Amino acid sequence: MEAREAINSRRSIRQFERRDVPRELLEQLVDAARLAPTANNAQPWEFIVVTDDSIKNRIAASTDHGKFIADANAVIAVFCKDTKYYLEDGCGATTTILVAATDLGLGTCWVAGDKKPYCQEIMNILNVPAGYKLVSLIPVGYPAGPTPKVSKRPLPELLHWDRF
Repeated sequence: MEAREAINSRRSIRQFERRDVPRELLEQLVDAARLAPTANNAQPWEFIVVTDDSIKNRIAASTDHGKFIADANAVIAVFCKDTKYYLEDGCGATTTILVAATDLGLGTCWVAGDKKPYCQEIMNILNVPAGYKLVSLIPVGYPAGPTPKVSKRPLPELLHWDRF
């Protein structure tokens, strides 16, 4: 799949088939994320791939809008060292995972991390040391059913040249 095709077809998936995602594909997602842009090449990220059902269930129960994490084959937790641009760097890595997953035929959904009340609980569940920030949780699996269609604002409505 070409990059533009993966970007155009990426959707948030919240229902997953009950089949394993091979470890190699999960590694490919994190490998793609490590190549994301990063301010001053800081590379402040750390990724935890969770496939253990009991841990996924605890993570899902901790979130406000991520209960479906329990149904995914895996969840990738994106953490960054608390650097000046941790959020920008972590968001770049997260977006790269979402697009790479689409390219591999996998479904994902961005579940917010930063500034959510459950951040510390997730860090405790995953034994993350102090000095890191949870940027996102990304459930990963094979989409159950057709990929949902969503409408996006048309380009002429949001593109401005030279000034607003």
